[in-house]
Amino acid sequence: MWMQVFTLLLLWASRVTKTTADTRRQCTELLPLDLLSFVLERDTSRVVPGVQVKQSAGVKGVQFLSPDTSMSFPASQLLVNCDLFPKEFSIVATVKVNRITQKRDEYIFSLVGPTKAERSSVEDQEDVLGGKNISEDEQRAKRNETKRDEKSGGIVLGLKLSRNGLHFVFKGHGKSAEHWSLKGIHLTPNQWHTLVVVIGLHHMKLIVDCNSPLEIVPSRAFPSDLILQGSRFHIGSRGRWKGLFSGLMRQLVLVSNSDASHQICPSSDPQLAALSVPPLLLDLPVRRRQNDRHATSFGTAGRLSVGLERPCSESLRGQLWFNPLKKGLYVCDGSAWITVLADHKRLDYVLEHQVLITSSETHDIEVFQIPGMGLMAAMAQRSSASGSAVYLWTHLGFQLYQNISTHGALAWKHFQIGKKAYLVVSNSGTGTNKSLDSEPDTDFSVIYKWSKRRKRFVRFQTLQTYCARDWEAFTINEQTYLAVANHRMGNNNHTINSVIYKWNRSTKSFEVHQTLITSGAYDWEYFRVGPYHFLVVANAFDGMTTSLDSVIYVWIDGRFQVFQKIKTFCATDWEMFQIGTRVFLVVANGHRLQGNGPSQYTINSTIYELDMSARLFVRFQDIVTYSAVDWEFFRLGEEYFLVVANSYNGESYSLNSILYRWQGYEGFVPVHWLPTIGCSDWEFFSSNGDSFLIYSSAKAPLSKVFKLKTY
Repeated sequence: MWMQVFTLLLLWASRVTKTTADTRRQCTELLPLDLLSFVLERDTSRVVPGVQVKQSAGVKGVQFLSPDTSMSFPASQLLVNCDLFPKEFSIVATVKVNRITQKRDEYIFSLVGPTKAERSSVEDQEDVLGGKNISEDEQRAKRNETKRDEKSGGIVLGLKLSRNGLHFVFKGHGKSAEHWSLKGIHLTPNQWHTLVVVIGLHHMKLIVDCNSPLEIVPSRAFPSDLILQGSRFHIGSRGRWKGLFSGLMRQLVLVSNSDASHQICPSSDPQLAALSVPPLLLDLPVRRRQNDRHATSFGTAGRLSVGLERPCSESLRGQLWFNPLKKGLYVCDGSAWITVLADHKRLDYVLEHQVLITSSETHDIEVFQIPGMGLMAAMAQRSSASGSAVYLWTHLGFQLYQNISTHGALAWKHFQIGKKAYLVVSNSGTGTNKSLDSEPDTDFSVIYKWSKRRKRFVRFQTLQTYCARDWEAFTINEQTYLAVANHRMGNNNHTINSVIYKWNRSTKSFEVHQTLITSGAYDWEYFRVGPYHFLVVANAFDGMTTSLDSVIYVWIDGRFQVFQKIKTFCATDWEMFQIGTRVFLVVANGHRLQGNGPSQYTINSTIYELDMSARLFVRFQDIVTYSAVDWEFFRLGEEYFLVVANSYNGESYSLNSILYRWQGYEGFVPVHWLPTIGCSDWEFFSSNGDSFLIYSSAKAPLSKVFKLKTY
């Protein structure tokens, strides 16, 4: 019996350990992290304690006077939303080294774990759970190690120089320190050098001053499970006097999943090849290099910095900045960086990035940002039993974050009032929200408010709607409005009021501001042209035909009034976009239906352009679509795109949705055919410099994320 209990405990402990390991997230796809800038004051009139700025050969660097705590910070402040150090990365460092004495090591940087006192209780618990018996010798060794590391924890990883070479130190698979060493490298004392250290699973490479690389292949792989919890970065030391870097340092950048040498080499000045240099160390008026008879001068109006993006301020007016990642040249106008030259992104191909299995079919996706959380997506899902899901974007893609009770959800809309964030859902089913004394065939759509304390969306206000298909939020004269597209009342009454609500600042709620007669309303689109505010409705069906006028309204004297009517055929979506000064509207036509005749699903959807002189939208281009239900416009660099959601061709829901590119005089031309199943919505979004498209399916419980590969 005792053995069975013991075995069960071991199995339970192994499950706990495995579950914990499986949920740890690797730091991947990070932007380059400027470690040196992070610890230096941005106020160029002073520096943090423990360092001083010195000049050598006309170039500024920092000298470390002590292992001051100001040159240290928790890893979690830079490596966010992840638990494990990148398993492949580069370090870019520009240093001027002194002669290093025998038997002395100097740390360029280190990542130091928590002290034994901080983690001993956790380790003891893990040992007990894992059924580990600790011998007396092991206990004595742990006590001695605790005494050594009581001030600063053990090395997780670090980069150090010695008289014999460069050494990469890290916590090995057996928790003892391992060294990968490149010996015999030539770093001329009292001269600047730029080092790029590339760490892979099975190799280490060093590039000095953009020269040919030196490489070693160690016998053991670099561990992929270095835990960041409680660890701290130390710049120029390992948190102690012993090992303090004695030279000067100009840049120190961590780049994950990349060989950073390709970003800075070749270089016209390889000893000072720059990826990101702190502002404090820039802009000496004259720089003279050793053994160089010529001087390179930088006037006030022609100063040039190289590196990652930094704030533009009045003190930097006229400063030129080159971003090596974006390959762009910018000038500071005192408040913002103005593009001088840029290497714009161009779409190369589309790659399937994530297949997201959902609880039910999805009618709509709303992608938005929540400060402090990041990118999120709300999905309007058909099933009332499972409700609708809110997802959070991570390095693994969209991950389920919150479930919200909905009833036949058809659309979500995110909006803000001041600094407060809201989501409103279009409910079309009866569900449990219907009160016993409510009108027949009414639904109750719900506004949710983001709770900063609970980090969840919570119910805020309920509004009566009629099979609501869409919400639109907009602001006019600092007043917030919501427009709902009421689709039908009952099964036959499609010509009903859609409602515009206005935010009441006194009651902290939305109240009816205006009603507009619509016919099977499917979508609202708000847009602004100069001082004029417009709202266009997609009318889909009046009970007899889909050949209807959709209406553009203009805001006059506090109300929307008819501006123009456009003939549409089961209009399901409007999308407004601008290219230069030209203003366009594109409509998604669903199908033709007249009386008892057959439906035509293969029809034209149309792009209209605003004729400024005639003050009307005129037909610009017809595009053949297949029961189109959505258009999404987006821009990549200097290129403009439209993607259509084709949902049905009369025979099948599995067909291509098409991506179109703007070709000027030719209009939009097809460039990519994307297989979809009952496509109901497209959303474009960007994250960490990458661009994505996500589509939802109204006929299958899945959504797909596509990555737009550029060159």
